[in-house]
Formats: sequence, structure tokens, C-alpha cells
Amino acid sequence: MITARAAASFEPVGRSVAVARAFVRDTLHGWGFADVVDDAVVLTSELVTNAVVHAGTAADVQCLRFETAVRVEVADHYPDREIPIQGRGRQFRDPDNEGGRGLLLCSALANRWGVEYTPAGKHVWFQLDLPERPAGTRSAGPLLPPEELPVADERVRVAVVQVDRRGGITRWNDDAADLFGHPAPDVLGRSLADLTAWPQTPGTGIGLAEALQLSRWEGTYGLRDADGRVLPVYGSHLRVRDSAGEPSTVILLVRAEERAVLQTPARGASANDSGLVHRGKTADAFEVFIGSPAPDDLDSLLQRTVERARDMLDGDAAYLLLATDDETELEVRASTGLPSARQRFARVPVEAGTGRYGSARMPAVHEDLTAVPGAVPLLSGTGMRSVVTVPLKVEGRLTGSLGVAAEAPGRYSNQEALRLQFAADRIALAVESARLTELERLRRGSLSFLVEASDLLAGTLERDQTLALMAQMTVPTLASWCAVYTIAERSEPELAFVLHEDEDRIDGIKALLSQVRPPEPDPTPGARFWTAPSDAAHSSALRASLRSLGVGAKSAASAAPSAAPNQGGRPASAPGVALATAAAVGGETVVLPLVARNRVIGLLTLGKPADERFRQEILELAEDLSRRAALALDNARLYSERTAISQALQRSLLPPELPRVPGVEVEVVYRAAGEGNEVGGDFYDLFPIRDGCWGFAIGDVCGTGPEAAAVTGLARHALRLLAREGFGGPAVLERLNAAILDEGARSRFLTLLYGELWPQHDGSAILRMVCAGHPLPLRLRPDGSVEPAAEPQPLLGVLDDLELVEQTVTLDPGDVLLCVTDGVTERREGSRMLGDDGLADVLRTCTGLTAGAVAARIQRAVERFASDAPSDDMAILAMRVPQLPKE
Repeated sequence: MITARAAASFEPVGRSVAVARAFVRDTLHGWGFADVVDDAVVLTSELVTNAVVHAGTAADVQCLRFETAVRVEVADHYPDREIPIQGRGRQFRDPDNEGGRGLLLCSALANRWGVEYTPAGKHVWFQLDLPERPAGTRSAGPLLPPEELPVADERVRVAVVQVDRRGGITRWNDDAADLFGHPAPDVLGRSLADLTAWPQTPGTGIGLAEALQLSRWEGTYGLRDADGRVLPVYGSHLRVRDSAGEPSTVILLVRAEERAVLQTPARGASANDSGLVHRGKTADAFEVFIGSPAPDDLDSLLQRTVERARDMLDGDAAYLLLATDDETELEVRASTGLPSARQRFARVPVEAGTGRYGSARMPAVHEDLTAVPGAVPLLSGTGMRSVVTVPLKVEGRLTGSLGVAAEAPGRYSNQEALRLQFAADRIALAVESARLTELERLRRGSLSFLVEASDLLAGTLERDQTLALMAQMTVPTLASWCAVYTIAERSEPELAFVLHEDEDRIDGIKALLSQVRPPEPDPTPGARFWTAPSDAAHSSALRASLRSLGVGAKSAASAAPSAAPNQGGRPASAPGVALATAAAVGGETVVLPLVARNRVIGLLTLGKPADERFRQEILELAEDLSRRAALALDNARLYSERTAISQALQRSLLPPELPRVPGVEVEVVYRAAGEGNEVGGDFYDLFPIRDGCWGFAIGDVCGTGPEAAAVTGLARHALRLLAREGFGGPAVLERLNAAILDEGARSRFLTLLYGELWPQHDGSAILRMVCAGHPLPLRLRPDGSVEPAAEPQPLLGVLDDLELVEQTVTLDPGDVLLCVTDGVTERREGSRMLGDDGLADVLRTCTGLTAGAVAARIQRAVERFASDAPSDDMAILAMRVPQLPKE
């Protein structure tokens, strides 16, 4: 039974693909189905692309919600499409062929899919089943002796936070103030997202906004305290509404290590069993150790594993590491009793040294770590003295390592190693299965992320916008802060853009990076670590703290000899700002080269806050993004260079400034259409010929680009040269026509209005004009009448023998002569066109205006005639003879 439905239609244009993805994503998130969003978005992207790009038709997208599944239908209006059918023993056609790619993905990702044909079009649908979730479970744990109860502080603080429908904090109790150091007046009204460090891993979990919309939610995340540190917390969310029907979310928070206070107890045996297992029944070894039901996500499974391992051996701390695919390194994924934020995602080699204890492939017991410093680097500085570690293996392959540590020496022997190894064998397969499931979800999420990123980067050719998009796509999805360096040819990297998830930290990071030498532009692919920002931030914080305590600069310098110098001579920052900046950039920092067309054009720097590290999958995703971003940035650079060249060429084809003509007002308006990277074909000129005589011209070369520019330059310079040699208007244009025809295949036809302007002593002006195929000039008299001021004659660049006639017009005081290109008269709105009559109607309203006001009014009328931007170049030349002052 269908429980909800959402539908939308999309036009057959490229941008519709991104809009359709957003529609499906928003719909499924609104239904609370975040688990299948990434797969649905990828499939929708392919199917809508087939409809609007390959089939060239509109696409109708419909989302259907069922009790246990989601179905998405995409319909186009072009049914004659090939379906790649795979018979037994046959292979699909070339996988690089774009046709049918969406159907291949449907068969790989969807639980069900199909194609339905109708006379009017084709429907492709896919269905994604929803994962089963236990709901409404109530249970009670068995009686436990005091020594087996979970450990908590003497006073357990439970923070009670309430947020409104927009995520703003409306309640903040005293325990919340004690736990996080924020007094209630400082946080009330702020967004909870400002304080929350929510896990931002593509393809896994849901976001904070989605979690706050669910009726119930429970899990682990981080909250920033008053010093900017992230405290791991365990939260339980409940969605409620007040008597007026206004929804809000009540949140209970405790420290992560006290999660047992809030965590929903595992479902155990029934009350009749009194927590005992029936005799004769064999319990599952995995559930005996991990509990039932087992967590359905990797992070929860690993966290419960280390907690059970610690409790089983009565340890003070425990940790679990997962092996990389090549089994050369181990990555910390869960810990308890240790500074987990500092240790999470830290990497250590599998073979750390010679001998049995130097390999993670074998169990190991260290009775006293002080006797072998550095034997277990993860425990350095933690106070742990003894440790037992065992490998996790699946089918003989190393998949991880589990360790339990204690503060007292000599706590563990081979007997504890055997017990821990037995537990590790019970959970190894489940951990590996959960890891592969998470990896698959991450890859699908990464694919969706890269599709979105590619669309955004391809949608702009503006350099600064491309830089901003690069940073915004990485923060906070991949990193907490980002800096982009650009590298001009044969120059040093230059800091171009900085972004942090907290806008208040951007200026501090920018100032810090400006004092640090940029990373080296190494073209080697992959991420490399960069410690300079973290070192400089901690040195700056130390100096600021010493100054605040009254210690002199000399003492501060001696206390921090490795501090980066303040190259910019900036005043020292306050200790609070310096400490906040150090916390913001104090974690792991990596640099990825932006390589395009075999040249390093920039550097993408990603960073984590203090004590945080990157996971390998995120670095691989960032590397994929950097390749796409580099090409987009280089395309923007090339486009900017082309635009600059075109604009410089366009300026060279126009007079640098208009000369002043005594007794005549002259005004010109020129607007080039398009994106600015092509030279327009319209031009104008006004130049002195001899004493008392000025030449003027306004023309339009067929087409745009270099060929049109060549004819434009030829025409403008030939007009000046021939006119100053004493040739009259017909002779000038006839010789110009011959020069254009001499260009052969490169020639373009040209419409041109050319004339000579002779101001008279009585306040009038005489114009001698030739209008060669150009829109006729219009004369406006003081009484408001408008009439053509010339007769049409053949255009240039078509006929060999031209017979042109010069026409003479006298402009009396108060008269206006308006000359335009066809970008004015051919302005369109649908089937309507401004035309010569429309231009004359606008000109009649300009009686009494100056030449500048006339040109401006004509320009506004052209722009307002249609809602779209003008698609053709436009040149307006207005000349007015001022009225004589009354005696």
C-alpha cells in the first residue's frame, strides 16, 4: 500500500539533473529514509540524464513510499530506446558506452527494477527495500553484582537541552552548563548546530537536522565546550509537541563514557526466563560476547567491542584498530579509557619492528611499558603500564587488532591473551562484514558526492566562484577547515581562499596561514601531511599566553624557539583568539596538489581541529575531488584569460575617448552581448578630419569572433586614413568595400553609416552621410516629430562595383540625430520586435533632452522591451545641436 507520494517534472536541460537529485534527496530525507538516499540519488541521476540529455525530452519523477520500501519512477517521452539485455553466456556491451548505463546501475543497486512502455513514453522504475529496525522494544536487564555495574562519576550530570523546530536552543539546564561550560544566557536562541560536532562522513549515518526531525534518536556525537574543545557525548532525542501543537526536540546528554545511563538496554531473555538461558540450548558465541541485539552499524559495534573487552579483562582502557586493504597499516577506530579524539583514525604500521612483539599479526603481552618505551605508540603519555593485544583474522587474513591496557604493571599474562584472542575470534567476522558494509555505503555516498561536485564545478567558469565552491564542498563534509592556494606560472603558491565550519575562525586561520610558508607544490598524486599550521598555531598561542602573564617578548621567544615569525608585523592576538585558532587547526592537516594539464596550478589544504585525524577513505575521496577541482580551476583560468584578451581586443577596436565637437553634444552607449569572451561585431568612431570637420561612423560586421574583429579593425582604421586623405564619403566607402573584398574567404559583409559633421557659426550643423545597408538614422525635431535622415544604400563586402550617394542634412538648434545598430531595432520578446517604428516612438518621448539623456533613455527602452538579457551587441550614437539661448 502506498503511504506517501511526491512527483515533479523537469525540463530537457542539463541543470534539471541536479534539480531532480535534490528533489529525490529532500523527499526521502523528509520521509526519514536516509539509509537509501545515496543509492536513490545515484540511480535518479542516471535515469534523468538518459531522459533530458540523451533522449532530449522532459522527465517526470515520482517517489512512492511503501511500508517497507521506496519506489522511484522516471518517465520520458521518447520510447524508442535500446535496452541492454544480457543473455546467458553473454556480456553487456561496452561499459564505456553511455547508453543503458542507468539500467546497469539499477540491476546493481536496486532490489527491484523494471521498464514499462506506453504509447506516450517510457517509465523506468526501481525499488529500494528499507532495512529492518527494531521499534517499540522494552526490556529490563538482569541483576548484576556491584563490581559489574557500569562506571560513572560520583555525581552523574544529565544535560537537558530543548530545541525548537528550527534547531534553536530554548532550554539549557544547570547540568548542561556544568558539563560544557556555557551559561544558559550564552546559548539560548543559538542554533544547536553551532555547538555540535556531528559526524560528517559521506554515505554513513544521517545529519543533525535529520536526527532532530525523527521521533526518537539515540547515539554518540560531540559538543564543543566553552574552550572550543569537542567533548564526546551520548545523546537521547525525543520529538514532542506542546499544547499549541508546536513541535520541539528534547535532548538528554551525558559523557560518552557514561552512555549506560541513557543507552537503551539490549533485549535479553523474557521475564519468565529470569535472564537465564534454557538448558540444552547453545547460545551464539558472538552474541554472548557482544550482547543481543548486535549494533547495526560499524562504529557502535566497535565501541561495544572495546567496552566488553575492557570489562572482560578488568582493564582501564581498550582500543580496536582495523587493517587497511593492503594490510600494511592499522587505523584506530574505537577506544575507551583513552583520549579517543586524539587517537581516532591514527595509523600505525602492522610490522612495527623485529621480533614477535613487533608485529600485529601475533598476540602480544607487555607487562611493563616503561621497560620498553615506544613499544605501543598509541599508549604513550596515557599512564598505561601493561597491555595485551591480539589480532583479528578472517580466513587467515589480518583484519584488525584488539588491545586492553591497565595502569598497573604486570596485570596480564598469556592466560588473558588466550581469553582475549578467543573473544577476537568470535567477533572478527562480524566486524569485517560491518566494515565492508560501511565501505560500500561510503563508496556509494562518495559517488553521489562526486556527481554533485562535478555538476557544481562544471556550472561556473568564474575563478573566484570556483575557488569558493572547492572550499564549500570540502567543509564540513571532508574537513573542518580548508585553504586553497593558487600557483601562477613560475611563481610561489599564493593563498587564495580560506573557509572554516565556524565563520568566526576564518580570519584567525587566514592570518595564521599568511605567516606560514606555503607548502611545496609537489605534483606527486595523493595527500601529504603538513605540520606547519599546527606548529605555528601552538607557538602563537604560547606566545600570547606568556604575554598575558606579563612575560617579556624575549622570554616568550626563548620558550618557543620554533615559533613562526610574525612576518606581517601584525599586532599580537589575544590569548583567547590564539587558543581558539590553535584548537581549530591543531589537528591533522593534509595537502593535495591541484594538477591540470601536467602542471601544478594550486594546492588544496584540508585540516582537522585539535587531536583529530583523517580516515583513509576521506583522503581518497578528497583526492578524487581535487582532480575534478583542478580541471575546473584551470578551465576558469583559461576562460578568464580568453575573456581578458577578447575585452582588450574589443577596446582596441573602439576609440579610447570621444573628442569634443564645438557646438554639438555627442553621446555614445556601447554594450557587448554574450559572456564577454567573444569580440563583438558592432563598432563606432568619432574623429577630427580637418579644421571644422569631424568624421563619425557606426557599423555592424556580420558575426562575432576573430574574423569579425579583423573586418572591424580594417573598417575603423581605413575610415580614418581615407577621410584624412581628403576623400569624400562615397569614395571612402567604395575603397573600404574593395579592401573588404580583397580579404577573400575571410571577408564579412558590413553595414555602415558614415558621415562628416560640420558645425556652423549660426548654431546649426551640416551632416553629409552615406548609409550603406545600416539602420537609417532618425532625426528628432523640437516639436517631437521624427523622420529618417538618410536613404538606404547597398551594404559593403558583397558587390564589386558600388555606386554610393552622399546625402546632406542640416541639424537646426534643438535637433537630435540618433544612430543605432540592429541590436537596438531587432530586440525581441517572443514574436514581438522593437523595430524602426518602436524606436521612433521611444525617440518622440526624448524632446528637450540632452544627447546623453536621449542615449540613456533609448538604452533603458531596449533593455526593458524583453525580460531576457540582450542577445546582440548594441551601439547608440546620439548627436544634438543645443538650442540657442533666448535674448
